[in-house]
Amino acid sequence: MKKLSFVNKVVFVLNTFFAVLLLLSYILPYVFPKRFPLISVLSLTVPVFIIVNAAFVLYWLVQLRRQFILSLLILLIGYKYVGAMYRLSGVSESKEENTMKLMTFNVRIFNAYDWLPDKDVPEKIIELVTRESPDVLCVQEFHHEQENAFNTGYPYQFIKYTTRNNRTGQAIFSRYPIVERGSLEFPKTGNNALYADIVKGKDTVRIYNLHLESLHLVPAKEHIIVEDPEALYKRMGKAFALQHRQVEIFDTHRRECRYRMIVAGDFNNTPYSYVYKRIKGAMKDTFIEKGSGFGRSYDFDYFPLRIDFILTDADIDIMAHKNYTETLSDHYPVMATFRLPESGEK
Repeated sequence: MKKLSFVNKVVFVLNTFFAVLLLLSYILPYVFPKRFPLISVLSLTVPVFIIVNAAFVLYWLVQLRRQFILSLLILLIGYKYVGAMYRLSGVSESKEENTMKLMTFNVRIFNAYDWLPDKDVPEKIIELVTRESPDVLCVQEFHHEQENAFNTGYPYQFIKYTTRNNRTGQAIFSRYPIVERGSLEFPKTGNNALYADIVKGKDTVRIYNLHLESLHLVPAKEHIIVEDPEALYKRMGKAFALQHRQVEIFDTHRRECRYRMIVAGDFNNTPYSYVYKRIKGAMKDTFIEKGSGFGRSYDFDYFPLRIDFILTDADIDIMAHKNYTETLSDHYPVMATFRLPESGEK
């Protein structure tokens, strides 16, 4: 410190502050949202801490200063967190035979209330799905006016409306037969989880389509700037607590499943949260296995947010993972390609 200029001393103090914040954030997946909902909100800021510490590493390296070691060490300690945020290389498409492609997409009720200025959003969503041709499509915030949108190519469908007016809900569309299906009714909310047991050849796989409690986080900077920070913080803390309860319901249900599982959907939380950690368990995250870049799945102005996931049982081979960039909702579609084991049961 003695050899540092005054400016660099100030920078190093800030560096230390953000390095400590990142180190403390590593415990957030172990914090129960029901008991500490407001602390759990900090899981949303972990990408910021990672980016800032990476910037400090570069800052000191350019100056050939050994102070770069501090942030580098903290980043190395949490290498799994860094890997959950950014992947250097991946596989976006697979030409392997006998595979299955699954897409998850929160379509924001097909722009029914004109959040986007483009009037052709529903048609463009249908066009994207047709072009990418997933074998299974998991949709969150489905809208009743689009009930016939995916009839061509998806003879097996499960649509469940969860709002009081029976206009919006979740859906699973499949090219393969659905032999069992159901809905996990989350209390006091329009969110829920669907499941469908899908038969592909001799294999049966359970697909879960999750839509956990929304944080009602508006992407636009202008909205967040004018909103009361204390009210925003408390509202998000309450949502995290509700998510905790919803994950408990889901976790209890899946324990009774005898088939291999794929869990997809809008978790409304990050890979640094208790919610993600509990859902994932021993499962594999397709982005971590085969993704590239930031894996951004939500259109947020401040930093890349990955809150939409596809997870698989450990013995399902992940062949490819793709994040899309088409702005047709406040979320972006995510698709993964798998190869199932020969036996459908665990």
